[in-house]
Amino acid sequence: MRFGILGETRVWHDDGTEVPLGGPARRALLALLLIRPGQVVPPDRLTEEIDPDGALSAHALQSQVSRLRTALGPAAAIERAGAGYRIVVADDDVDACRFERLAGQGRVALRDGEAERAVALLREALHLWRGPALAELTESETAQAAAMRLEELRLAALEDRIEGELRLGEHRAAIAELRELVGRHPLRERLAGLLMRALSAEGGQAEALVVFEETRRRLAEELGADPSAELVALHRELLSVDPSPSPAAPPAQLTSFVGRDEEVTEVAGLLRVARLVTLLGPGGVGKTRLSVEVAGAAADEVCFVELAALGDGAGLPRAVLGALGVREHGLQVGDGSHTPVDRLIAALSHRVLLLVLDNCEHVVEEAAALAARLLAACPQLRILATSREPLGVIGEHLHQVRPLDGDEAVRLFTDRARAVRRGFAADPARLQRVCAALDDLPLAIELAAARLRALDLGELEGRLNDRLGVAARGSRPADGRHRTLRSVVAWSWDLLSEPEQRAARRFTVFAGGATAESVRRVCGTDGETLESLVDKSLLEVSRGRYRMLETIRAYGAERLDEAGDREPTLRAHARHVLGLVRTADPHLRRAEQLEWLPILVAEHENLLAAVRWAVEASDVATALELLASASTYLWIRGASAAVAPYAARLLGALGDTPPDGLGEEYATCVLLAAPERETWRRHQATAGEALDAAWTGDRAGRYPAALLLWMMRNVGESDPRAAFTLLSAQHDSPEPWARAVARYVSGFGALGERDVTAAARHFGTAVEEFRVLGDRWGTALVLDMLAGLAGGRGDHARAIALTDQALTLTDQLGAQEDAADLLVNRGDYLAADDAEAARADYAKAADLARRAGSTTCLGAALRGLGDIALREGDLDEAERLYAEAAERTDPHWIRSLGNRVRTLAGLGRVAEARGDHATARARYQEAAEAMAVGGSTPDALRLLGLPEALAEAVSRR
Repeated sequence: MRFGILGETRVWHDDGTEVPLGGPARRALLALLLIRPGQVVPPDRLTEEIDPDGALSAHALQSQVSRLRTALGPAAAIERAGAGYRIVVADDDVDACRFERLAGQGRVALRDGEAERAVALLREALHLWRGPALAELTESETAQAAAMRLEELRLAALEDRIEGELRLGEHRAAIAELRELVGRHPLRERLAGLLMRALSAEGGQAEALVVFEETRRRLAEELGADPSAELVALHRELLSVDPSPSPAAPPAQLTSFVGRDEEVTEVAGLLRVARLVTLLGPGGVGKTRLSVEVAGAAADEVCFVELAALGDGAGLPRAVLGALGVREHGLQVGDGSHTPVDRLIAALSHRVLLLVLDNCEHVVEEAAALAARLLAACPQLRILATSREPLGVIGEHLHQVRPLDGDEAVRLFTDRARAVRRGFAADPARLQRVCAALDDLPLAIELAAARLRALDLGELEGRLNDRLGVAARGSRPADGRHRTLRSVVAWSWDLLSEPEQRAARRFTVFAGGATAESVRRVCGTDGETLESLVDKSLLEVSRGRYRMLETIRAYGAERLDEAGDREPTLRAHARHVLGLVRTADPHLRRAEQLEWLPILVAEHENLLAAVRWAVEASDVATALELLASASTYLWIRGASAAVAPYAARLLGALGDTPPDGLGEEYATCVLLAAPERETWRRHQATAGEALDAAWTGDRAGRYPAALLLWMMRNVGESDPRAAFTLLSAQHDSPEPWARAVARYVSGFGALGERDVTAAARHFGTAVEEFRVLGDRWGTALVLDMLAGLAGGRGDHARAIALTDQALTLTDQLGAQEDAADLLVNRGDYLAADDAEAARADYAKAADLARRAGSTTCLGAALRGLGDIALREGDLDEAERLYAEAAERTDPHWIRSLGNRVRTLAGLGRVAEARGDHATARARYQEAAEAMAVGGSTPDALRLLGLPEALAEAVSRR
């Protein structure tokens, strides 16, 4: 007989049939006795716990005991022992006792490194639970105490089981369960730690750091406690992981690779001797799949860039930047002096990497120019391109991708046919004739084989013969093969139902794929139609996104034009994207920003396509709203330069007057177009007036991020006071993010008046307001300023702690350039007391800056390494590093001003140490002139710890 108290109290015979126990009093009596089998429970405790109101007499208790004995029979003895009752059963017959034994054995196995055995034991233990322990004894103190103990053991067993699963590599499956458990037990640090480990293992390091921050905050707010040493150690471990995003991997393949094994080896061999290899061939011949297999076999790091969605060649460098995970600028507005190609060269110049450029034919001139530039500047880079024509670059090696040979074609047809018709088999000679009719083109074979779901082989042959006009063909030139492929695509298309054709042709407006929800909304279709298109190989689906092969997309686009449906579908696409970015925008300034950023990143190409259509179609309202609603995303991701040409073109068509009701959108468009200097100068004043109108008095505009960017963009202009006044006026704005920005900007105003105390107060208020909102972007900006103030007054421990917090946030946002900047700052705070730690920070910053393609941050890191060399007395090394830093520092960008001054001051110190006082004075004078451009004071220089001679030079000016 088995007894259960992990849920409702129940009893089963050995054959699994349930024993009827009777009413609630009898069940309660049994449960109380089963809490500790074999232990005596006094009668008065039983009566009190079964009926707290005192209605159960001693005689009634004896009656319940007698009836329970009858129900249980001889298998379980309820004995009168001394002054109470006890039940005599084996511990293992009681689910709670069995659970404790199994859970304990599982924990021991986990401790001994036997993860697989531990997980099996713990799963068996947890499977015994049917609900809350002792669920029917809600008013019994004894039962509730036992239930709490059992629930705690259950939670510990859950943690042990999940830890074992993580050791076995089952990270992804554990994440959802851990999220739910952390939500129910937010103060339980072990659960938080397990979730952090699972997220990190699945590439979600930023999310893992968020979990730590949320746990730390809850512990502080609810318990007034700090995280445990174990959780802090895990946090540090995650911070030590390289935060650099991984380059884009080759697209996941949903089918097996058939044939061409020797060709993979041949192309890999070519790449060992040639730095540019182009796979040539007509559409559908298998160039992309071959490149994927070659990339998958490569020993070096690989970055796969899909170019099919590019509207024009101008966006090619930015597409490569995006695939590399490199931002165009940091969280603070970047300088406009470095082009995307400059950043690519900086990011790749020291990197061993295979860059795959897939589908170059529609941007072949731009692809050739970029490849030539990168290969010349990046000696360890190799490029594998796929195209229908050569790039024509010196040193290019061509590999002609030909149709499959007869046997390989039959293997491919058979493999794909068996995917839709189980056990498919046919005469190889017959299949060879079918494949020959398809010119042995892989895509044509896949489309035809997919039709065997509904047709038998004879019907398929007949329809192919009708469509192609022949039963078999010999070798034909590429243009003939292209006609064959087009015929097969057309045949597959004609077999679609009208709803399927409509959905497929409308799908062609998407760039970079789409979610099922997006397809339903834009194409006016349903899930069943989508799945049918996947089954028929017209669409592919991977990781929740649908995509269409370029050959099919091109044919579908023709059908969209033919149906007269292009403009309405493009408009629907643009309005759908606008709805998405509108919905996302406010969340990007709140705690949910890490949830929404990946959604918008996945839709980046669709955003660019929607903006491009709206500008080209002169749909001014849609274009302005798209740009404004996407502006926060573009700035946080460092991708605003991607829309700058569209914004400038739109402003050129608009003239100098904003459309009615769209003044703020117009001003945001001007900000996005600012890298086009002529456009910025023409529209700056009008944009300022429009922003002022949107944010004056008790009015709150729709795009508060534009306020901060307006201030940043105007710094360094002839008179930024109007921008400063506008932001400072937002202290009482109804928009909380604008209030936080106003505090931030007021801190700079106080610094300008040399009131460091007031600046610290403003920055302190700003950081708390950003934290309340959950905005990591704003919080990181202000923490950096607070750290600078702490460092200036000599409180390096505080400065380091604040910088660590800012680093956590920039890592979460994937802002490599800003992380490099912060590491340099931390190195500066560490340098006086721990030169080795400072050196490590500068070196890591240099590596990050190179990967981010940021020459400015690289210059700052080299300057820091120069400072270390100078402290150690290595004047030659210091001078070399300072000289390299000076070459990489932009003298016209306000953010690099401090580093330029430090670099020039370092060169002055080197000269002074050598006794060359004339050169030292000249370097100090250059530094003074640079500081004067930024309006800095001698006091500010002393806060930076720069030489007294330099402060005096500024005073003289």
